[in-house]
Amino acid sequence: MDGSDGVGRVDQLFARARRAQARYEAEGSQARYDRAAMAAAWAIMEPGRNRALAELAVRTTGLGNVEDKVTKNHRKTLGLLRDIRTARTHGILSDDPDTGIATIARPLGVIGAVVPSTNPAATPANNVVNALKCGNAIVLSPSPKGVACCEALLDYIHAEFRKIGEDPDLVQMVPPPGSKADTQRLLELCDLAVVTGSQDNVRRAYSSGTPAMGVGAGNVTVIVDETADLPAAAARIAASKCFDNATSCSSENALVVVDAVYDAFVDALAGEGGATVPAARAAEVEARLFPDGRLNREIIAQDADVLVAKLGLSDAVPEGTRFVAVETGGIGPEHPLSGEKLSRVVALYRARDYDDAVRIARAILDHQGAGHSVGLHSADAARPVALGQTLPTCRVIVNQPHAFATGGSFDNGMPFSLSMGCGSWGGNSIDDNLHWRHFMQTTKIVRTIAAREPSVEEIFEGYWAEAGR
Repeated sequence: MDGSDGVGRVDQLFARARRAQARYEAEGSQARYDRAAMAAAWAIMEPGRNRALAELAVRTTGLGNVEDKVTKNHRKTLGLLRDIRTARTHGILSDDPDTGIATIARPLGVIGAVVPSTNPAATPANNVVNALKCGNAIVLSPSPKGVACCEALLDYIHAEFRKIGEDPDLVQMVPPPGSKADTQRLLELCDLAVVTGSQDNVRRAYSSGTPAMGVGAGNVTVIVDETADLPAAAARIAASKCFDNATSCSSENALVVVDAVYDAFVDALAGEGGATVPAARAAEVEARLFPDGRLNREIIAQDADVLVAKLGLSDAVPEGTRFVAVETGGIGPEHPLSGEKLSRVVALYRARDYDDAVRIARAILDHQGAGHSVGLHSADAARPVALGQTLPTCRVIVNQPHAFATGGSFDNGMPFSLSMGCGSWGGNSIDDNLHWRHFMQTTKIVRTIAAREPSVEEIFEGYWAEAGR
């Protein structure tokens, strides 16, 4: 870039992106959009590049572990390709003679995507694939720790573009080292801001004057009731909590267990490598996990052996411990264990009964994580529906490993995504998983049809019968 300051550099970058997007749209077709999206997907899914990105991510961010990132890069992208495979994003989508309305797919323009260090390859790749599928260009703004991974990903995408003759200016990133000024300018210039990660960035996106898709804070609370299959629940929770060292916003952060099965469930957790830390040591764990009230960067998303040592629990947990469950009853700002921990630590609450478990879950959501999701391990089919009707949450995940299920799984119907909208409860404009449909807009062609004007009597007859005229 020739610009000497960040704003100048970003302006020039967007000028190139706009020219590329205008050509992409003017000369576009469904086949071209699909081919470009496939190229970007193969850039991360090709096994050698996938592993190189996973290794680079762990080396440069210090977060997560390589094998799980390889799995995440593969499955998240494969699932996304499944979701978009038959999606129509170009041309006339429908033409309804009954309404006289034809609907035409249109790109949004240039997407500005702010992506986190927790998933420095999978999240930008997901955004790039969605953007290209719908006819857009995209400019990425990685977190400082994610710059190297984002650069490598773009190199791989551009290598695939060269094979198919596609314009590399369709996919760009803010030049390193980046800054808050760069990110702010990106938010101001783009046609849609997509922000995952820092809640400060989400708030800035919503106040930038640009249409924005931001996602709320995660702090997943999971209820285990007296009807649950305890060994299965423990296995699912352990698999989810340990995956990529709990970097996911969908990782369990609080377990609320009904008293009648509490002891049996703790035993089941132990069988899965989950060590329970008694309430008497909770303050000690909390102090080490949140020194000065902030998450300890030496503990975030670390392997279990590092976690145990840093928490001073080597004398308190069995060898081979995979994660720790800390008994607590506190909820709120004065009790940071009740918030998101981004580590192999889960808060463990004992509830008197199921109603008390729901009360505790609500209190935790009111403190942090409202709108995101809750989990329920239960054999009672009515309870998930009741939670969905009463708790401030956009998702109720039933009898599944939460981190795998929330963002789409091959055995549930959620769209594959790394960004979960949290509705009004989380201060978001969407309540769905961010997916391809959010990267497209439509134009309606409206023609006249035979008039369908009802009489006043037709409209009000039911109301008049009930309430009188």
